[in-house]
Amino acid sequence: MAHAYTPGLKVLEYTVLTKQRRLPLPGEIVVKKGDEISAEQVVARTNLPGNVQTLNVAGLLGILPAEIDDVMMKKCGNKCCKDEVCAESKGFFGLFKSQVKSPIEGEIESISKITGQVILREPPIPVEVIAYIDGEVIDIIKNEGVEIRTVGSFIQGIFGIGGETIGHIAMATDDPAEVLTPSSIDKSFEDKVIIGGSMAEYAALEKARDVGAKGVVVGGIEDQDLKRFMGYDIGVAITGSEKVGITLIATEGFGKLRMAHRTFELLKSLSGKKTSMNGATQIRAGVMRPELIVPAEKKASTKKTADLSAGTGLETGMKVRIIREPYFGLIGKVIGLPVELAKVETEAKVRVLDVELEDKRKVTLPRANVEIIEE
Repeated sequence: MAHAYTPGLKVLEYTVLTKQRRLPLPGEIVVKKGDEISAEQVVARTNLPGNVQTLNVAGLLGILPAEIDDVMMKKCGNKCCKDEVCAESKGFFGLFKSQVKSPIEGEIESISKITGQVILREPPIPVEVIAYIDGEVIDIIKNEGVEIRTVGSFIQGIFGIGGETIGHIAMATDDPAEVLTPSSIDKSFEDKVIIGGSMAEYAALEKARDVGAKGVVVGGIEDQDLKRFMGYDIGVAITGSEKVGITLIATEGFGKLRMAHRTFELLKSLSGKKTSMNGATQIRAGVMRPELIVPAEKKASTKKTADLSAGTGLETGMKVRIIREPYFGLIGKVIGLPVELAKVETEAKVRVLDVELEDKRKVTLPRANVEIIEE
């Protein structure tokens, strides 16, 4: 059988998933291997060094840098409060003394006889890493983090903004082609992940944020609405760090795009369940997809699980989404994988595939124009 590798967009009802949760700096791990933990639970913590401020003591007191030790009232390692005197000149006959006060609360890190400057460091910034998903700790990465395994549903999107969040799935529409409007959202969606249809209007995103929703999942989003909602034009490298008060995932792309039937039905079947959601997206090397993870209930199951660590080959019978014009956003099934190279409009010769669309039309496309929808 013809076989080729192509990127896959995963929409899996039941799978095994592992996540590494790491600290930005070495720190303390507060869970043990084998622990069953919740998504909100802290698994590791550390302290980031505080910001540094430089104080030109020699310049402020009009002394030579080599004389700085004679005027310092605080030594290296000493703590100081904001506006506390940390250096004082001798003055004339004990009079007309000049003082230098600390601009921050912190600690004196160094005193230089070469530059006459004092470096002060603000208090350390505590950082805690939460589990993000319900699951079992299967490995401890010494002083760095943990690896967590869970079993449940896993859905990837095309594009997203906003970082990690946790909430319960709530359906705002009954039709994957329906546009999410402000009238579909009320206060009952507070702390929920709202599932819409083909698109979310700008006003709907504003309403979702106003009622305190954790996230919004729709088929598509208009570029201008996204820019207006964020207040600036988004870059092309990586998303996920936006501070917009809500996480947004588009499962199909930009514009008004009907959410794929399987994706919508799976989300509908998960209504009311807790989900871990991350809008981080990277479209360059090391592709990162926005995601929804819904852990399964803790009970024995005979469902087949899938391994997400392996790449997926393109084979006949697979469902694919077309990711370039003129059929952008359409879903189809692979019905043929010709071995011979074919000439496309650009005159280049590429590998192609034959796809039967949902409306039964048959089209031939470059293999790079599709991605697998893994089920």
